[in-house]
Amino acid sequence: MEKKKNIMLVPIDFSEISLNALAHAAQIAKHFDNDLVLLSILEEDFLSNIFSFSKNDTKENLAKEALMGRLKEKAAEIQNKYGIVCKVDVRSGKIYRTVIETAEEFGCDCIIMGTHGASGTERIIGSNASRVISYSSMPVIVVKTDKNPNAYKNIIFPLDLSSESKQKVKWAIHLGKSYKSTIHILTYNVGDEFLNNKLMANLKQIQLLLDENGISHSETVVDSSSDFARKTLDFAETKLADLIMIMTQQEDKSIREYVIETYAQQIVNDSGNVPVFCVNPSYDGFKSEFVI
Repeated sequence: MEKKKNIMLVPIDFSEISLNALAHAAQIAKHFDNDLVLLSILEEDFLSNIFSFSKNDTKENLAKEALMGRLKEKAAEIQNKYGIVCKVDVRSGKIYRTVIETAEEFGCDCIIMGTHGASGTERIIGSNASRVISYSSMPVIVVKTDKNPNAYKNIIFPLDLSSESKQKVKWAIHLGKSYKSTIHILTYNVGDEFLNNKLMANLKQIQLLLDENGISHSETVVDSSSDFARKTLDFAETKLADLIMIMTQQEDKSIREYVIETYAQQIVNDSGNVPVFCVNPSYDGFKSEFVI
């Protein structure tokens, strides 16, 4: 029986940032022989403005047709360059909600999207990207530049005391095997002896899993958890990181529409040119089969 291809969703608004994400996604898709879905969205607020606050199906359909034409051109360009299948879709609605709904309908395994850097009004917090990260049940890779991702050779794996932190291991193993990566684990000493022993036990468990899968790894333990986000970013710079893997939420989802966990928001905002692989914790066990 032919194996089902995995699919990645890329939201496209034809800005430089979204096209950077598309280039990044195309190279990953080629590496894993995955398909892509390119999605453009007519935002509800935009439709209200151009239609003078009244619903006009004819004008909306014309706008969608024009957008679909541009999207098909971009899909053909990607297919010709990378030899991968690109499906296209144009929808209207709230951006973050439509991205997630579309990804689920297409059975996507991952969302790859662009976001701006950390300055001024371009901060991710409160943006559509932030909400996609917060709500998505599948990993989201956040991309800022068109840096060549032909190889995720150096992957940064921050490890903290939360039970969720270890859930990244499955994805680290998958990427590490495929790209022959080195997984650089970063963790910290805890003042409390019991908690410190627990954290070191977690570290040992991850080391054993990586060894069992033949994946190169390194371990660095910093003095304390104080400003662990800044230490993670500095560590990523020294290791010439190609990817940072983070958990984006803890168990309380009550306010997730508006914020992602503080550590995660600093990493996503300030990661420079390094893509960030964002995983929401699962409390029902792992998804049975994840392939990026």
